[in-house]
Amino acid sequence: MQNMDYLQDENVKEIIELIKTIKQPRKLRRELENYHDNDISYALEGLTKEERLSLYQIIGLERTADVFSYLDDVDEYLSEINLNDAARIIEEMDSDDAVDVLEQIDDEFADKLVSLLTKKTSRDIRLIRSYDEDEIGSKMTTNYVSIPRTSTIKEAMKELVRQSEDNDNIDPIYVTDEKDQFYGEIPLKELIKARANANLENLIITEYPVIHDHEKIADALTYIREYAEQSIPVISEDNRLLGVLTAQDIIETVDEELSEDYAKLAGLTAEEDLNESLFDSMKKRLPWLGALLVLGMMVSSVVGIFEGVVAQIAIIVCFQSLVLDMAGNVGTQSLAVTIRVLMDEDVTFKQKWGLILKEARVGLANGLLLGAASFLFIGLYVHFFKGYQWGFAFAVSFCVGVALLVAMLISSLVGTTVPMIFHKLNIDPAVASGPFITTINDLVAVVSYYGLAWILLINVLKLV
Repeated sequence: MQNMDYLQDENVKEIIELIKTIKQPRKLRRELENYHDNDISYALEGLTKEERLSLYQIIGLERTADVFSYLDDVDEYLSEINLNDAARIIEEMDSDDAVDVLEQIDDEFADKLVSLLTKKTSRDIRLIRSYDEDEIGSKMTTNYVSIPRTSTIKEAMKELVRQSEDNDNIDPIYVTDEKDQFYGEIPLKELIKARANANLENLIITEYPVIHDHEKIADALTYIREYAEQSIPVISEDNRLLGVLTAQDIIETVDEELSEDYAKLAGLTAEEDLNESLFDSMKKRLPWLGALLVLGMMVSSVVGIFEGVVAQIAIIVCFQSLVLDMAGNVGTQSLAVTIRVLMDEDVTFKQKWGLILKEARVGLANGLLLGAASFLFIGLYVHFFKGYQWGFAFAVSFCVGVALLVAMLISSLVGTTVPMIFHKLNIDPAVASGPFITTINDLVAVVSYYGLAWILLINVLKLV
């Protein structure tokens, strides 16, 4: 179902009210032209089945296709429509949107719809569905305009008008050569401005960015981001133009990748959704949780080594979580910065080394400030609220402050170097680094804190 919160949106409420009150189809169609297709898609949930079916007839199947392209649960609404009309709606969609819709419905229904589509639409859909979901080809659309290199200005304009009836991505216009290979592009404005007797070749930009169909999305994002183009052509290995990646496709692809990386930072292999089964969710989480259980046992065993320290100076346990939490926070911050930098495949070794030194300096500086603050406030707390002597109180707070400094410095280095090592080994740093670094930082914080307490408080100051 669409998000219920959108039913409270003023535009959506207005659309629902218009559909329920205006009985003249022509008047309702004119009124709805003032609203975006996305808002109409959210309004569908506030209508009855009969009202929805009437709406589709009023606004026409072409606009219904545009509305359906925004639906998250399109199968619920598509199943209400007779099979032929449903196929016509799919036919009117961009090929990439049609593929998204077909993936949401059951295979039997999808096969029936595909069997009713034109040969061209079926071919385009089969092409896009043939790619793995992590390949650029799975995100492209065949909604574009292309003209032969040998065209005259007049022929190019005529071809633009003809193809624009079915394709609304008309800028830029792509050019193919005699072998049907990608040759370049022409900005729409330049073609419109050109005189009829001008040479089309002079308008073509041949050194234009392209991307290959089987290229991995994660690897291509940095390249795509460098070009502020409305669309980027997708070509095959033999340089044939297969489709384009539009600005909207790019935004959606980046959003999906960021969502996936966010899930990976939590140790998940993919993003979960509300409809996922219990077994599937467990299957994603258990592998990392099992590995972290083993690492967690190692941390606990290290704490056990310092059991004598805890037995002699019990108050230091009060501040263990403070040191662990700060180490974890610093490590996570460095990890986020490093993964962001590693997205740029062109980053040099010198730049990586500079990042390590910078994060070390940041960890050291922040550790000094927070360590000093901890020394002061924890000393006062232990004296006034726990009743210990001034010397003992500030000895404990000094231990906490130094441990905080050491833990934050090392955690900054760990949060920076570990994802770099994973990246060097061709392991996704997002999926491997998050939980791993958290556990390492816990280990660092425990050893730093209790080790300092054992050396400083027991062996040097001999407070017990």
